Amino acid sequence: MAITATDPIKILFAILLPPLGVFLEVGLKGHFWLNILLTILGFIPGIIHALYVILKH
Repeated sequence: MAITATDPIKILFAILLPPLGVFLEVGLKGHFWLNILLTILGFIPGIIHALYVILKH
């Protein structure tokens, strides 16, 4: 798990708008759609999932 130069930007987007941070990391795959659902159900779960996806990939 190497940290890249764009990770701080993705993390900022993950906090402000979680689906955008996930989209920048994985594109329109399953994690993106799951994050949209989590963000609709509750903003905090969306943020947690977005940070997990960004730091994991």
